Amino acid sequence: MKLVDFDIYANLLKEKSGLNLTQDKCYLIESRLNPIAKKWGYENVNTMTVALQIIPDPKLVNDIVEAMTTNETSFFRDTRPFDTFRDVVLKYIKENRKKKHMRIWCAASSSGQEPYTLAMILSEIKDQFPGWKFEIVATDISRQILDTARKGIYSQFEVQRGMPITLLVKYFNQVEEKWHLNDSIKSMVKFDYFNLLSPMHALGIFDVIFCRNVLIYFDQETKSDVLGRMHNQLENDGFLFLGGAETVLGITDSFKGVPEQRGLYALSDGPHFSSSTRGSAQALA
Repeated sequence: MKLVDFDIYANLLKEKSGLNLTQDKCYLIESRLNPIAKKWGYENVNTMTVALQIIPDPKLVNDIVEAMTTNETSFFRDTRPFDTFRDVVLKYIKENRKKKHMRIWCAASSSGQEPYTLAMILSEIKDQFPGWKFEIVATDISRQILDTARKGIYSQFEVQRGMPITLLVKYFNQVEEKWHLNDSIKSMVKFDYFNLLSPMHALGIFDVIFCRNVLIYFDQETKSDVLGRMHNQLENDGFLFLGGAETVLGITDSFKGVPEQRGLYALSDGPHFSSSTRGSAQALA
């Protein structure tokens, strides 16, 4: 691909989604956009690029952004964040909150495995939270992937990656070669379209935000902007989960790491956490 053509897509993605596409990812343009070119009747990506430079169809632009921003995910991905959510975050909130209402936001939720994993965890421990109401909001920039997520239907390959067999049997029904998630779990998650570059205030305030493996695709300025606005959407003693390869260091002072809990952050102007004991986070008075 010519450098000038690469720049067209890189600039388009940066403007529409915040995605910082570097030249080493040039192969992604060919592999992900060839099907889009065929769908729109173009011979290949090169001919589609010419059309983009004339009068770009907004629907074509949307298809391009969706194709380039859809990322891989899996149930119980990386495991540790979900253990931390169950053993540290839920325990802290239960012990330190008077209200029995908890809101969770899964940003860039893709095909739904992350929010559904959280829903299953909450369902498993619901007896420990009598009278509590849990709300999970899952958002993504791709309307197509959101439609897929709402259906809650997964392949054998998708459910066997990280899913404990006990939960698979308990919460899924096998229909031919597909696994259908139970309505009880699907009803716990509300999926909505949202672009992380947009104002966040309409989403409301959350107790926990999951934004894992998203910031790695943004440049420093965009990372700082997104984190700064997420700071405004968290309760004072709320928590932010980032991916294992992500950090707030050198990007923003709005968040601080929770001691001994990799990938877990709290507001810098929120409660102070001491070094954690095993399976808990202790807030100092």
